[in-house]
Amino acid sequence: MTEFKKSPEIRWSDLDPNFHVRHSVYYDWGAYCRMCFLVELGLSPNVLTEHQFGPILFREECTFRKELRFGDDLTIDLHLVRSRQDFSRWTIRHSLFKNGDVVAAILSVDGAWIDTAKRKLTAPPQIGADVFSQMPKSPDFEWINK
Repeated sequence: MTEFKKSPEIRWSDLDPNFHVRHSVYYDWGAYCRMCFLVELGLSPNVLTEHQFGPILFREECTFRKELRFGDDLTIDLHLVRSRQDFSRWTIRHSLFKNGDVVAAILSVDGAWIDTAKRKLTAPPQIGADVFSQMPKSPDFEWINK
């Protein structure tokens, strides 16, 4: 897959007292985009529960570039920036664009998979690796061995 994009709507409840999007909403959009990707490729919450694994985050960071306001058109994408070969650890970057091609924010997350029965970090089962292998890769993508 070469790209994955979503277009969430900016709601009135997403705004702060200055009438631009609250900082925490950007993180919600990142989670929304990642879960949409997983679900659209077959990793629904039911499948994750059945296979007893799920994603967890170690770090989440957003760089804000341009204000987003009510009525702006928003697009968020998703790219795999780095990963272990078994997809047990990874970094995903989201770019948020307003009104076409203006970069409003860059959101990065470092994450892994957890065995939800053992409560321990793990490599995903084959179904998870198959889905993650289809994630669009950033131009600066790298495999890591740590």
